[in-house]
Amino acid sequence: MNFNPNSGFLYAVTAIVLLFVAGQSVFFLVRSYRHGVAIGMDRAKLNRSILSTVIFTIAPAVSILLGVITLAKFLGIPLPWLRLSVIGAITYELPAATTTAQALGVSLSETVSDPGVYVAIYWVMTLGILPSIALPPLLLKKLQTGVIRMKAKDDKWSDIFMASLFLGMISAFLGMVFADVREGLPGFIPIFVMLFSALLMAVCGLLIKKCGMKWLETYALSISMLGAMAFACAITPLIG
Repeated sequence: MNFNPNSGFLYAVTAIVLLFVAGQSVFFLVRSYRHGVAIGMDRAKLNRSILSTVIFTIAPAVSILLGVITLAKFLGIPLPWLRLSVIGAITYELPAATTTAQALGVSLSETVSDPGVYVAIYWVMTLGILPSIALPPLLLKKLQTGVIRMKAKDDKWSDIFMASLFLGMISAFLGMVFADVREGLPGFIPIFVMLFSALLMAVCGLLIKKCGMKWLETYALSISMLGAMAFACAITPLIG
């Protein structure tokens, strides 16, 4: 059976879903803006919020684009484009696809031609992400109530608890950073990139604190992410 992961049908399905998602975004943006103006919010602050949000999305968008390019050689363009545009969890989608392909003994350097492999990868990527979609509506209210109560009792402990949760979430991905250190110097590339990103964030922090550049608070994360991507593109050919 001939199978083409870049078929016109898959492009059509992807386009329909993405247009629906984009339409939702525009709809709620317009409604929110109009409601903010109606209740007396300053238009200048609303415009600055929209601008800072747009700029903040540039860094994740670049990383997602790189993820689409990486997976497109193996899975074609429609599926990675759809998955990463709607879900956007590149730290999940890439490992899920590569792990499934390796389990099935399929090379990642060639475009998949077996529909069974394609469907298996799709189901693994879909089923694995379902808990993060289903659990928030069920547990978010209870978690928010608990955090509010904790903050009311002890504000300092609440900050420590939230910081610990954040660090725990970040630590879950450290295995990917240190996974290939036994392969020699090329295996340290993710570590070098992580350290460079941390350095950029530290520099931004110093500029904010010592030089009074408060505007950097909005863009520090984007700067560190884009800088780390550029650093990775520069260092990988030299080491790898």
